[in-house]
Amino acid sequence: MSMDRSLKTTGALSRHRNVLSRAERIEQLKNEDRWEEGDPVMGLPKVAHRKSHSGRKASEKEEVKTEETAEATGAEVKTE
Repeated sequence: MSMDRSLKTTGALSRHRNVLSRAERIEQLKNEDRWEEGDPVMGLPKVAHRKSHSGRKASEKEEVKTEETAEATGAEVKTE
């Protein structure tokens, strides 16, 4: 009998999580020099943990496609 896809956990930890564990929050606060050894672990300040997006990759692909299309048709490509 096969397992339902919703019950599988492979790769579950590799995706972006919005909530950090206490240890992860302390680690990030240490990196930002906002927490020192001996500070209380309860009532930690909020830590921004946002998923980073890179818009450059999509635009570079579009530029390459535009150049290839222009070369195939013999048109001139506008570059800024």
